[in-house]
Amino acid sequence: MKKVFKIFSYTLLTFCLLAGLYLSSAYILSRMSTPKEQVADADIPIYILTNGVHTDLVVPVRTEQIDWSTRIPFGNTIANDSSAQLLAFGWGDKGFYLQTPTWADLKFSTAFKAAFALSTAAIHATYYRQLQENESCRKIMINKSQYARLIQFISNSFKPGTDGMPIKINTNANYGNGDAFYEAKGRYNLFYTCNTWANDGLKSCGQKACRWTIFDTGIFYHYRK
Repeated sequence: MKKVFKIFSYTLLTFCLLAGLYLSSAYILSRMSTPKEQVADADIPIYILTNGVHTDLVVPVRTEQIDWSTRIPFGNTIANDSSAQLLAFGWGDKGFYLQTPTWADLKFSTAFKAAFALSTAAIHATYYRQLQENESCRKIMINKSQYARLIQFISNSFKPGTDGMPIKINTNANYGNGDAFYEAKGRYNLFYTCNTWANDGLKSCGQKACRWTIFDTGIFYHYRK
């Protein structure tokens, strides 16, 4: 009995130490920033948007470089609102997106699969007419060269179909009238979350970003006003 208790105690202690190391590393590295590229011709507005847990990257629907509606059709959303000016992209675990509309719906199996990369990924694309800057939404100005890199980053995150276009996921698990889900590359896990993806997107276009983060608070720490 003593041996069993000792094994249990060591196991619990090891778990607590690893959890502490994981969370402390996430905190420290999220407060360390990558440098921002300094450009004089930043005229394209993008946004970072959080719901309190998850960060989206928001871009103009149309610029001279790309018309996202040709790849993410308005018709794939319930609203089919072609007057939308902005398009938000979020990458994450497919099970979380489709099976967990609220935290009350979270199942242990869904969380376990997500944590240990046992599920596939999806991209949540949401159209907006406009956004208001506040604590949950920050505007960032970038130039055409930087935007080209961000376009490439987002485009490369989709799992393409045989026609090279994003694959829409047919589901009724929409969050509103202006969104749709698409198959994505990669796998969500403890070390690469939805916020890690968004943070990497900021890095791709030369903006301030965390060295590494798993939480939205890390990203927004560097965009405080």
